Amino acid sequence: MTDQNNSDPRAKDHPSVGEDTTDDPAKRALAWAHTARFLTTASQLDQLPQVELPEIAFVGRSNAGKSTAINTLTQQKRLAFASKTPGRTQHINLFELGPKLAADALFADLPGYGYAAVARGAKLRWQRVMAEYLEVRRGLTGVVLMVDSRLGFTELDRQLLDFVSPRVGNGSVKLLVLLTKSDKLNRREAQASLEAAQAVLGEVSTEESDIGISLFSALKKSGVGDAAQVLHAWTRPPGG
Repeated sequence: MTDQNNSDPRAKDHPSVGEDTTDDPAKRALAWAHTARFLTTASQLDQLPQVELPEIAFVGRSNAGKSTAINTLTQQKRLAFASKTPGRTQHINLFELGPKLAADALFADLPGYGYAAVARGAKLRWQRVMAEYLEVRRGLTGVVLMVDSRLGFTELDRQLLDFVSPRVGNGSVKLLVLLTKSDKLNRREAQASLEAAQAVLGEVSTEESDIGISLFSALKKSGVGDAAQVLHAWTRPPGG
C-alpha cells in the first residue's frame, strides 16, 4: 500500500492544451486528464458500451466531493455534475480520455451512495447496479474511492470496499483512496485521518494488490498532481 500524498501542485501549474510537458510526469498526467470529454450515460449496466479500453471508476458517498474531485482532476468546471443537492446523479456517466480520434482510457462516474433524501427503492437499485459493475465490468482497471477525510471510512464506504475487495485483492483492479476535503483539517487531524484510513485498507491489502491513498483538496489543489499521475500510469501499457 502506497501513500501518494507528497506534493501540493497549484492551479497555476496546470498545463494548457498543447503544452510540452514531456519532462514533468505530473504535468503530462494533468494534460492527459484535461482531455476528458463526455461519452455516454446509462442507468443499467447492459446499457454501457463494451470497449477495449482501461476504465477507471470514481465512487463515494453522495457528499464526499466526488464530482468536484473529477472536475478538479480534469481541470474542467462542469464535466461531472456537482449538484448542491447530494444524491442527484442517478446514472453511470462515461468520459473518454486521450486523442479525440483514438481514445486511450475511460473515466466512469458512478452515482453517489448513502444520501438520506434518495428514495429507498432507488438506493437498493443503485446498490445492485454498482455492486454488479464493480464485480464484473470487464474493462475495469482501477477504482478511485472518495472518502471524506473528516469522517473516515463510514459503514457505507466499507460496504463499497467489500464489493471491490475480491478484484483488488487478486490484483486485477487497482485502488486509490482520496481523502477529500483535507483542507478542513489541521496537520495533526490530517495525519490521524491518513493513518486511520491506512488501517482500514490494510485489512484488504494483499501481496498482489495495488492500493494507494492520498489526502486530497479540490479547494487547495493538493494531491491533484499525484492522483493524476497514478491514474495515468494505470492506463499505460507495461513499459509505456
